[in-house]
Amino acid sequence: MRGHKLDDVDHQILHDLQADGRMTNVDLAKRAGISAPPCLRRVRVLEEAKIIRGYHAEIDPHALGYGVTVFASVSLKSQAEADLRAFHELIDSWPMVRECHMLTGETDFLLKVVAADWDAYEKFLTTQLTAAPNVSTVKSALTIKTTKHMPGVPIEIKAKR
Repeated sequence: MRGHKLDDVDHQILHDLQADGRMTNVDLAKRAGISAPPCLRRVRVLEEAKIIRGYHAEIDPHALGYGVTVFASVSLKSQAEADLRAFHELIDSWPMVRECHMLTGETDFLLKVVAADWDAYEKFLTTQLTAAPNVSTVKSALTIKTTKHMPGVPIEIKAKR
């Protein structure tokens, strides 16, 4: 949230929670250099300000049978507000689409799609994505390997003296 002034303690709390959302408040407070009660108050303020938007478990996709990740570049025929809203609603209804980013330039959206295998993605592509109203073109890029995965944002913390 803009306007919320974050100090070094807030940055430390955010850094540590982003790395381990299950960290206890006592451990979080120790790392931030404050006692547990004010640490919990700060976390609650950060949550209320929507700076901390939630807590999630990171799941290994292969463990659940999702062996393919594809980035699909989607161009629409129309970028009118109603058409964009309709496309967003459609994307929200597809569980295989894990991320959707609206872009500038010749591609309108970049989708991150997970599927069990290439055949499952191809079925999604041909029966849902390219068949969707207003979709003009789709270009798919199959990932070979993920060499870096860092959820969240870089949070700078000052070195402890």
